Amino acid sequence: MSKSRRSLLITLAGAAGIFAVSALLPAQSIKPVPSPNAPDPNFPHRIGDPEPTVGDPKAIDKQNQAQIKLEVQKLYDLVGELKEQVDKTDANSTLSLSVVKKAQQIEKLAKQIKDRAKS
Repeated sequence: MSKSRRSLLITLAGAAGIFAVSALLPAQSIKPVPSPNAPDPNFPHRIGDPEPTVGDPKAIDKQNQAQIKLEVQKLYDLVGELKEQVDKTDANSTLSLSVVKKAQQIEKLAKQIKDRAKS
């Protein structure tokens, strides 16, 4: 009985030692392989790709501000149109499909404005 306990303890101590040593050894790093469809930075700009943004950051900020102002004005106009459509509908009837589509347009435009303002 004591021989089996001794062998069990030796086996457990050996396993613990192996785990301790493996934890101390540096893990092998796996180098990621780039996707074959990823754009190669060594090749020039391709047709259809978005234009690379190179230039004055202040000019880009001014352009973004102007674009945001235009989009906010468009959003304001769409909200006014939606309000008119909702005011024309009867309170007891369901909303028309055009009202739902207009609300989706407003939501999409608001998200675009939010994303542009973040960048």
